[in-house]
Amino acid sequence: MKIIPGRKGITLIELLVVITIVAILATIAVPMYTGYMIRARRADAKTSLEQLRAAQEMRRAEYGSYSTSLAALQTSWGGPAGTVGDYTITLAATATTFTGTATPYTARQLKDVAPNALTIDQDGTKSPADKWAK
Repeated sequence: MKIIPGRKGITLIELLVVITIVAILATIAVPMYTGYMIRARRADAKTSLEQLRAAQEMRRAEYGSYSTSLAALQTSWGGPAGTVGDYTITLAATATTFTGTATPYTARQLKDVAPNALTIDQDGTKSPADKWAK
């Protein structure tokens, strides 16, 4: 590299090139990071719904019917808490069927799921399927 006498520092053009490169990298990195964080928080909800299903199956094996109370599942069969991460866990059940729902309640997670809820039922049917697959 040839050093020109009297030249110190960097030129405005060099500074603009560096700023442009950093801006391009940030435009790519920020949305990717946001997507990773949304999927990581969704994993908490999926784990809780699987835990709910397992607790319901243990209860059905013992009593012959599903529990209609999330609180009873928590204390006796290790069911999930009513709030997990950015999701609220709810249970709709009869003696023979149940549906567990994880609904996001924070603004940062609301854009995650189209109908704004992950669900699982007594047959293990999970919806929306694309959100469970990732």
